[in-house]
Formats: sequence, structure tokens, C-alpha cells
Amino acid sequence: MKLKLVKGDYRYKQQIIEMIDEWRNYNAAHPEANTSPYAIFKNDCSDFDHYLDNLEIKKPGKGLVADSTYFCLDEDRNIMVGAINIRHELNDYLLEHGGHIGDGIRPSERRKGYATKMIALGLEECRKLGIKRVLLVCDKDNIASAKTIMNNGGVLENEVVYDGATEQRYWIEL
Repeated sequence: MKLKLVKGDYRYKQQIIEMIDEWRNYNAAHPEANTSPYAIFKNDCSDFDHYLDNLEIKKPGKGLVADSTYFCLDEDRNIMVGAINIRHELNDYLLEHGGHIGDGIRPSERRKGYATKMIALGLEECRKLGIKRVLLVCDKDNIASAKTIMNNGGVLENEVVYDGATEQRYWIEL
């Protein structure tokens, strides 16, 4: 598997739209499904210029922090297998519930080892941003995410209950 993180760009328009369409169809059939990373779903990709222009938060404010969004390209198959959103800093809400990284693998590509590699690539981007300690949060019942985080050096700090769900908070020292 040859993966790399890429920014949203017209070179990858078709791959991004195919991934988003698959994910949205899956989520429509499974309302309980996780929509992480939220950044790739917050806008309609049918207006691709608007989508790209609003993919990242460039001017933080009103509870928002600057972030970077990457798509995970499987170079061997030329498809997007997932996406990752990196928050450059933590506000009070992110410190408690969201963490530095939101990530997800498209439904047809789950359970193939992509998430572990994608998080590792995301941690490299965190290093470039000067983040020395990265917080990742997942629901306690999301065993796959917890394993992915631990496979990348995550150490469980604690569990918190938020909106009736137990969330686990893991730190990774860079």
C-alpha cells in the first residue's frame, strides 16, 4: 500500500467526489454512522471551487481554530481512501472532546489498515506544524479507532462522558 496525503485540488476532483458520494450514500443508509472528519462534509462538493475554498479554516474565530485538511490517496489504485483534518491548536472544546485530529476511512476501504498509516502521515504533518503533543479522541465503543490510535503511540489519559457517550482521550508525544 502506497499512501500519501494530498490537499484538495482539481487534480483529484474526481477521486474526491467519488469518495464523498460513497460516504454520503453510506451515511444516509446508516444514520448512526460517524461523519469524521467533519471538514470534508460541511460543504457540497458539487460546487468544487466553493468546496475547496471552504475546506479549511483560515481565519479562526467564534470557537474555531485554524486547521488543515488532507485526503489520503492510495497511489497504487489512484483512489482516495480517507481524509484527515488537523487542528493547529486546541480550544477548550477540542481539548475536551475533539482533539487535534479528525479522521475517517471511506466505507468500502475500512478494515484494510489504511487508518493506521493515514494517522502516521497525519502525525508527520503535526510535526511540521510544530505540535509536540497530539490529542486524539474516539468513542469508547469504536475499538478500531482506539487500536489505530494506540498503534501510533497513543496513551489513554482518561474517559469522559459527552452527550451520553463515553469518549476516550489519547495523547501521542512527537
